[in-house]
Amino acid sequence: MPPQPPSAAPRDEPVIRDRGDACPGALRLHAADDGYLARIRIPGGMLDADAALLLADAADRLGDGHVDLTSRGNAQLRGLGASCGGELQAVLVRAGLLPAPTHERVRNIVASPLTGLDRGGLPDVAPWVAELDGLLCGSAPAAGLSGRFLFALDDGRGDVTSLAADVNLAAVRGGGRALLWTAGAADALLVAAADAPRAALLAASYFLDSVRRAGTRAWRVSELPAEHALRSDELGARLTAGGISASVVRSSPTLRGPAPEPGVVEGPDGAAALSVFAPLGRLTTAQWRRLAGLTGRVRLTPWRGIVVPGLPAHAADGALAALAEAGLVTGADDPWRSVTACTGRPGCAKSLADVRADARAAVAQQAQAQAQSAAHAGAGAPADAPAGTSRLLPVHWSGCERRCGHPRGTAWADVVATADGYDLCAAGRAPLRGVPASELPAALAAVRRTTSHDAAKK
Repeated sequence: MPPQPPSAAPRDEPVIRDRGDACPGALRLHAADDGYLARIRIPGGMLDADAALLLADAADRLGDGHVDLTSRGNAQLRGLGASCGGELQAVLVRAGLLPAPTHERVRNIVASPLTGLDRGGLPDVAPWVAELDGLLCGSAPAAGLSGRFLFALDDGRGDVTSLAADVNLAAVRGGGRALLWTAGAADALLVAAADAPRAALLAASYFLDSVRRAGTRAWRVSELPAEHALRSDELGARLTAGGISASVVRSSPTLRGPAPEPGVVEGPDGAAALSVFAPLGRLTTAQWRRLAGLTGRVRLTPWRGIVVPGLPAHAADGALAALAEAGLVTGADDPWRSVTACTGRPGCAKSLADVRADARAAVAQQAQAQAQSAAHAGAGAPADAPAGTSRLLPVHWSGCERRCGHPRGTAWADVVATADGYDLCAAGRAPLRGVPASELPAALAAVRRTTSHDAAKK
């Protein structure tokens, strides 16, 4: 199997932090080779049009004219000038995206993007997002959380509880109750749904207390030493002391569900939502404005996608087609559906290659091969098209061994730039070393076809 990226690698020993968390934010800008970077936390990825349009204006006036999506459903502006901090801060205040400076980096909340929008009959956890965000921003101790500490609010489908969050809340079908657990816990706690956001904050407080006792300055629950690991019985006692009734659910099943696929999502009462993806998680401000203008609401997903809720069902197909013409990924067979990449050159000084340019070249070649295969099949010739992209092994392109932005798990092809070309690794295959960029499309196609065939045999 490919090596795990540092952020996802299992740890046999606790991590000892000798410095504070330097995770970028909206006020703490990160210096990159293409200018400064601002990361704006958007709890649950939920934005209204006014806030979205203010971000687009800031990207055009202060940055490089793009909005980047992160793996936590947040937004980033790049190419910022060193002196833009005050003006950016004023924009974010007007947009309602900047709480007290002490708390702006701790609002790391992901939520099921389709909650309340489809016909799955699952509880709507969107109200939890606003309540938990308010509790976090109103808690002085919560300012001690690192910018990497993550809350996942799942409506029971298991999509965001697959993201290895530090504190997880999952609604129980039928409503009225929720499961709460922390990273690595074998058991969960059953609480009333009305108490769920407050229970999540108490779990984070328990973590901060454990960090102080351990003296390791851990940023994530998984970094705590074993003797200070969070225990369900202790968390239950803390909830009870806080006036929240909780019962331990032994060996609670772990929820694992897929991310939303691109396309039209049929909702209740004649409503529909659109699910689309941004190639390489990067949107022009024109694309961003088009999305924000459809219904006045957007939801950013942790898979670098966007959900637009609230369309009339009869208008959904036409709106989706228009987004495809605007360059967004609207179908599961789009070659961009399964490709991710770090920033690479020229934005990152540590990168050894312009991985985005090389990824675009590989995707263009894949799309051309698909088109030719479809044409041959239409003419009666035997079709040798690659398997549908939705069944192909995802590919992550990295400019160096740090592999920033890497998806978790092992079901991916890992393309890593080196001084001698690219290394290509995939589970169950011998790694290829020093592959020239020009030869990568063919090498990737072979790896992905083999993986698809192996999966079909199973």
